[in-house]
Amino acid sequence: MSAHRRKTTTRRRPPSRRRRLVRTLLVTTCALAVMAGGGAWYLYRDLAAGIGSSKALEGAEKSKFGDTNILLIGLDSRRDQNGEELPQEVLDQLHAGSSDIGGYNANTLILLHVPGDGSRAKAFSVPRDDFVDIPGHGKDKIKKAYGLAKARKEEQLAAAGVKDSRELEREGREAGRAAQIATVRAFLGVPVDHFAELNLAGFYHLADALGGVPVCLNKAVKDRYSGADFPAGPQTLDGRQSLAFVRQRHGLDGGDLDRTKRQQAFLAGATKKLNSAGTFTDPVKLVKLIDAAKQDVVTDRGWDLLAFVKQAKNLSGGRVQFTTLPVERFGRNLGEDINVVDDMKIKRLIAEQIGPKASASPGAPDSAGSAGSAAGAREASPPPASSPSPSTPKDGGGIPCVD
Repeated sequence: MSAHRRKTTTRRRPPSRRRRLVRTLLVTTCALAVMAGGGAWYLYRDLAAGIGSSKALEGAEKSKFGDTNILLIGLDSRRDQNGEELPQEVLDQLHAGSSDIGGYNANTLILLHVPGDGSRAKAFSVPRDDFVDIPGHGKDKIKKAYGLAKARKEEQLAAAGVKDSRELEREGREAGRAAQIATVRAFLGVPVDHFAELNLAGFYHLADALGGVPVCLNKAVKDRYSGADFPAGPQTLDGRQSLAFVRQRHGLDGGDLDRTKRQQAFLAGATKKLNSAGTFTDPVKLVKLIDAAKQDVVTDRGWDLLAFVKQAKNLSGGRVQFTTLPVERFGRNLGEDINVVDDMKIKRLIAEQIGPKASASPGAPDSAGSAGSAAGAREASPPPASSPSPSTPKDGGGIPCVD
């Protein structure tokens, strides 16, 4: 027997076809994951760079305990971010008249409260004709704060020699945003952490980017002013129809107050569609949505939109409680219809719903009296049948049915 042990060699079997396939799939999956992560970051960077940003909230008080208050501002403007008229073909689709109509009224004002503990979010619609104190102006309709401040700023700049129309528009809008936010903050008594501003074309482009927005109507409607012409029941609206849906007030029993419910229903439907349509995971849909946002949306500078988009996925499926703030009665001021409101009641309601545990300090309501004492203001009708408590409309497949 040899003194040296015979060396034995073990020949490795070549990997089976199945093992090669599994390994290839693993490598490919990892590569795709890296590419997807990079793609998501690129899309987010593209969104952050392209969307309009504002300094209107710089230095403002913030919410505590991880809560977030977001003010959604819908402008009744037929102009783009540079103050240029929208193309006539777009105006025709919007069924909203010429670019000279509407001005810069904030016809949609919704405060969205997202609790830091992950509990149910709450959204409060502020009727556009609420007669409130506008800082630096006096009492007027809350929707006017934006346009009044914009015009005043542009006049100041023009008097100082500024002639560039885009600069005037940009600085005027910044003043308008700051004034609108300050007015809502003072009226509700809570901080505003972020805001998003959308013009009329924004509703159109958003709905189209989502491939339509699901809504539900309690009864059929037809209105020549807004272009609304819809059957009763659940349905999906394209961009042109969506704008008509949120703008209609003629033919509705509650007028403007019913229109706020339309806006709430549109927001609920859009949020549901965002989640169910796979928009967050479909690059093509996400790019289309980002392009729409870059055309029509302005937000505050520094808002982490990617974090909010992830959070927004949890706001669908009835996880937002909508409330329209109460109106005491209808009135008139300088020839215009107004909503007379009770400032302290509003603040107590908001404090009880989303504020600190202690309610707002008790005190005599001041808005009814101040509205009556304002120049030209008078009572015109008894209180409408409105309630601060959240309504429970019929359900249209996860979407609230409205009038």
